[in-house]
Amino acid sequence: MGLIRTVILALAMAGPAAAGEARFDWFDYRGQAPPPAPAGQFRNPVLTGFYPDPSSLRVGDDYYLVSSTFSYFPGLPVFRSRDLVSWQQIGNAIDRPGQLDFSGLGLSRGVFAPDITWRDGTFYILNTCVDCGGNYLISAKDPAGPWSDPVWIREVDGIDPSFFFDDDGRAYLLNNGPPEGTPLYEGHRAIWMQEFDLNALKPVGPRKVLVNGGVDLSKKPIWIEGPHIYRKDGWYYLTCAEGGTSEQHSQVVLRSREVWGPYQPYAGNPILTQRHLPRDRPDPVTSAGHADLLETPAGDWWATFLATRPYAGDFYNTGRETFLLPVSWKNGWPVILEGDAAIPAVLPRPKLPAGAGPAPDAYRDEFDARALGPAWMTIRSPKSRWHRLGGGALSLQARNVPLGSLGQPSYFGRRQQHMQAEAATRVTFAPARDGDRAGLAALQSEDFFYLLSLARDGGRTVVKLERRAGRGEAPHGVTLAAAPVPAGRPVELKVVARGDRYDFLYAIEPGRWTTLQAGADGTMLSTKTAGGFVGVTFGLYAYSEDTP
Repeated sequence: MGLIRTVILALAMAGPAAAGEARFDWFDYRGQAPPPAPAGQFRNPVLTGFYPDPSSLRVGDDYYLVSSTFSYFPGLPVFRSRDLVSWQQIGNAIDRPGQLDFSGLGLSRGVFAPDITWRDGTFYILNTCVDCGGNYLISAKDPAGPWSDPVWIREVDGIDPSFFFDDDGRAYLLNNGPPEGTPLYEGHRAIWMQEFDLNALKPVGPRKVLVNGGVDLSKKPIWIEGPHIYRKDGWYYLTCAEGGTSEQHSQVVLRSREVWGPYQPYAGNPILTQRHLPRDRPDPVTSAGHADLLETPAGDWWATFLATRPYAGDFYNTGRETFLLPVSWKNGWPVILEGDAAIPAVLPRPKLPAGAGPAPDAYRDEFDARALGPAWMTIRSPKSRWHRLGGGALSLQARNVPLGSLGQPSYFGRRQQHMQAEAATRVTFAPARDGDRAGLAALQSEDFFYLLSLARDGGRTVVKLERRAGRGEAPHGVTLAAAPVPAGRPVELKVVARGDRYDFLYAIEPGRWTTLQAGADGTMLSTKTAGGFVGVTFGLYAYSEDTP
């Protein structure tokens, strides 16, 4: 029910698009996936597309997971599963504009690396709103929501806060922060811990550094982060990501007999990485790390973590995705993957009752519900209502907020989840003046996107392809191709992703596609080129210079 209180709920309203609106009749997505896993097995990743920094836990027979969304809204999707393989989104923890304000932020700022935990009937999410408030805590009785407004934890700097609840009833807050004194090198960070009062909702007592720099400070390890503590067989195990979130990413583990340490590193670290493997191996999975461990009722351990699937080198457009691997215990240490092993694409399922099955590789939204589904996202926190659902369509008000800005444009998108994928829609829009446009975007950030739209150009209606490839370009970039179309008629638009190439098509008669441009550069939409931490979204957009 939390989603009902958000601005993305719209009452059913019949009728055609009003003046200044773009009407989208449907949105269709199709991804080319490998064959299903054989019986008794599952295929990685378990959440395809831009679902990074997974944090997971078990409560009874249910498993829950949250991931980062940065400056997209609603934020922090919440998933539930019974088998650790099939995850169903049940809501978003940040689903009201008043919870957090993403105004003026780049798409890769905002909410980083959430941590979800549970104690005594209450779910908690610790998180950092980067450049928008710092560390905070939200809570809920039902993980589907509503989640509380943030309780700010101003006393703790840095990022990646997480909770550990000890058997004696105490709560501890861990986080990544600057080291004591002057950093010795770029990327020198530390893992801190402090006791936390769950009644007063604030940290208490002294803070202490548990890890300085990483498992071996003499090697100048970078970006120790994402800390989690687990208790097993009288030991406290501290696992962290190390090496940064790109190709040098890894997961390491240390342990202690006391929660406050000292923590000694595992001689076999890292317990998960792919940085040692050749780039030219078939179907590579890279950048693995940021793991969270959990235990099933039968005593089996599993790890959720992020990794990427490049189509070449370090180029990937689907963002950092959520993977699942078993954890083995060797001589008292948890190990996810050893030696030169590559992350397997297919492996035996957890010994748990089968879930609902993997998410479909194709879906179609006819916009016939009272609200958009929880997977739809807009950019930054809405300040006003600029959309409506009704009459079997999603209508967007064309406003003077361009995609290539730090404002809040009329845009709703969903993730590109496959290297080979296509997204299509049918739009009705009457551009009144030159510069008005509405259509379908393939967007990596406000600085890197393609836009295929119905537009007015030189007094005529055209279908136009624009590209923005850097902050120095105009808000909609440059025009790559255009073709005249009849005014006042609906037009179908399609984008086809082929790894590092994207095709853009349109149809005046349903399904009779004309290619406007084929083979556009897809590496422009990669994290390697555009930077940041997000993946591509395919989205619906409307713009007019005359509507504030």
